[in-house]
Amino acid sequence: MEQLQDRVVFITGGAQGIGLGMARAFAAEGSKLVLADIDQAALDQVRTELGAAVYQLDVRDRAGWDAVVSDAESSVGPIDVLCNNAGVGGGASVSTMTFDMWDWVLDVNLGGVVNGIQTVTPRMIARGGGHIVNTGSGAGLAPVGTGGFMYATSKYAVVGLSESMRPDLERRGIGMSVLCPGPVSTDIFQHTESNRPDQRSLTEAQRQNMQRFTDWLRDRGVPPDDVGRMVVAGVKSNALYIHTDRWVEKEVRQRADAIIAAMPADAGSVGTVTP
Repeated sequence: MEQLQDRVVFITGGAQGIGLGMARAFAAEGSKLVLADIDQAALDQVRTELGAAVYQLDVRDRAGWDAVVSDAESSVGPIDVLCNNAGVGGGASVSTMTFDMWDWVLDVNLGGVVNGIQTVTPRMIARGGGHIVNTGSGAGLAPVGTGGFMYATSKYAVVGLSESMRPDLERRGIGMSVLCPGPVSTDIFQHTESNRPDQRSLTEAQRQNMQRFTDWLRDRGVPPDDVGRMVVAGVKSNALYIHTDRWVEKEVRQRADAIIAAMPADAGSVGTVTP
């Protein structure tokens, strides 16, 4: 999709962080913006800044998705580019994990993507074109560090969904990209803590650790506006993977090598099945 002038772009989590960076980048291309976010105050600010159509939406809410998309397409126009970007970080350790935490992380990070795809893709198919960008993570390509396994689980799934769905969509004139950012200068951890279902009280040590990591992201992470421009370039070129840096290059190589090394040496050929 080389031409983005007057295209309708729908972005979840579009009022802050990476989503806001995307919104600014698409606005610079002359696109028409529809931004959804759970934070109404942030939406009010971005509506003033960019003149976008804005909707408060919890991406877990399927009925909400249908209502928002239907209204947006009636008032702004058919959605040409869908950016399933809304997400949360964090999770829990193996000693403190709960079903509620698993459900929350997976329902937002993976379920929100599924809900967006299921709501918008049939409309794109009926019109014969469009492009979808799903926000995965470098942590969805290879294990990085310790902990964060709930987040990684959700992002691995988003990457796999995007990779495996792309060929079927392409036959219908629809592009698919997955954004796999490394560190980005956002406040995702404060946002996560304010919305997590267990409403935990952080210890002073935990609070200091989160602040140190947030400061590190702010100082060393890629600016969200730069990420937005990378996404625009990826949509124009119909790139499958959109990377912000080479943060996980070593881990990706190690994972690929380990997978191949674990395969039987005498497996032979079992052929290829094409559905």
